[in-house]
Amino acid sequence: MPLIRILVDGYSLLHAWPRLAPGRVRHSQEAREALVARLTEYQHAIGTPITVFFDGQGSAMSVASKAGPKSVEVIFSRAGQTADDLIERAACRFREHGPVLVVTDDHAERDTVAGFGGLFSSCATFISQIGTELDQVALDMKVHNRRERELFRRR
Repeated sequence: MPLIRILVDGYSLLHAWPRLAPGRVRHSQEAREALVARLTEYQHAIGTPITVFFDGQGSAMSVASKAGPKSVEVIFSRAGQTADDLIERAACRFREHGPVLVVTDDHAERDTVAGFGGLFSSCATFISQIGTELDQVALDMKVHNRRERELFRRR
């Protein structure tokens, strides 16, 4: 059964991905926007909805204003909540609909998600999966474009 949703601990993934938004503070809006942009590319490649959670009351983020039906959902925790709380609650609620993948390096969060049968991935593994999938999309596009160019030249 395919995944129904990927739930991402945003700051955990940002801290594990220093090559994304280099030179930017990990909690900055620029770093968050770079992460959401990369996750959107990945979501378009795999077709699985992605929700990314950030601790703290965030700004509306310019990414949210560009949100469309196929964009990554971005959620900020409110005062008195953590992103971990929201991720665990969402994973528990989605489980009756099918498998959900939680991406985090927080071991306590992984244990909680695994405790009720959820799937989890380390940030490093997920970053690798994103790279592999986006490399494959680029290769597929290159092959497609080459084929189309040859067809055009034959005409």
